[in-house]
Amino acid sequence: MPFQATRRWLGLVLLTLALSLPMALLHLPAPTLLGSIVAGVALGLAGQRVRVPMSAFMLSQALLGFMIARACPLPVFAELMRHWEVFLLGVTSVIVLSVGLGWQLARWKLLPGSTAIWGSFPGAASAMTLLAGEFGADVRLVALMQYLRVVMVATLMMAVSGVVGGAGNPPAGLLADWLAPVDGWGLALTLLGATLAAGGAWRWRPPGGALVLGLAGGVLMQDVAGQAVVLPPWLLAAAALCLGWSIGLRFDRAVVRHAVRVLPRLFAVLALLLLLCSGMAGLLVLWMGIDPLTAYLAMSPGGADSVALIAASSHVDAPFVMAMQTGRLLAVLAVGPAVARWVSRRSSPAQ
Repeated sequence: MPFQATRRWLGLVLLTLALSLPMALLHLPAPTLLGSIVAGVALGLAGQRVRVPMSAFMLSQALLGFMIARACPLPVFAELMRHWEVFLLGVTSVIVLSVGLGWQLARWKLLPGSTAIWGSFPGAASAMTLLAGEFGADVRLVALMQYLRVVMVATLMMAVSGVVGGAGNPPAGLLADWLAPVDGWGLALTLLGATLAAGGAWRWRPPGGALVLGLAGGVLMQDVAGQAVVLPPWLLAAAALCLGWSIGLRFDRAVVRHAVRVLPRLFAVLALLLLLCSGMAGLLVLWMGIDPLTAYLAMSPGGADSVALIAASSHVDAPFVMAMQTGRLLAVLAVGPAVARWVSRRSSPAQ
């Protein structure tokens, strides 16, 4: 590795540590993810080019898919689906709000129709960006919209957790978890499954990518083969680092210059989407008695992968959050292409 690249990687790691450790001491949720995102944004905007290997990014997403499967096994998901009306509301309302705002962005001629829709869709940000390129959208603007929303969701999460509680576990508890013995056989099988999922995503590029393949692999391993998914905290921290750096480093000068004309209005539209989704979360609190932090994460339009990491490190109903996020991701993968084509056709005369 050339000296300049080594120096930049060292700077990225040190900055991430400097940001993540205070967050952990303050008991903020997902300090590794949040610290790596902020560090990546700082280096990206400073013009320091650092690239996370795609193989590492896909493996991290596959591991997050296994984490979702572990937190929300099929029996738990079936129990949650007894309240089908809540899931129908949670899944469809955020999709409808997102598509509506994307439609308005296209009508206002701020963005082309396909770009506006794929940028507005809730789901895994990396999956939406990948699919956007296949349907003729501007991948740079879609990535900016998706990852800017993830950053906004994570930032608001810190504020919400500070108001209502539910922050992460104390550092001492985390340290004990890191040093706890690990089932070597289960860990090896989990890593093998995640590697196969990442390899399959690399080879075939399915909708949802390594996250969905990892989720399917985790379900097969846990609910069909009866083998527990083993994900020690240090492995999830490594996955969070790869995901956070991949998100933050996308905010480079070229992307910002490309989007500078629409960036203020884009930020305002995304803020409105977060406000509307927070209002829907408030309805869950009032109608269902769900705690505010769980409701916020369940209704969050951020990426399913990043929200899963935040939920896993917070005192929330993680199965409920992950079931809602996973259901929404699968719904978007099912209807997204058709909706994007329809909006693109409808808005093309106005572009």
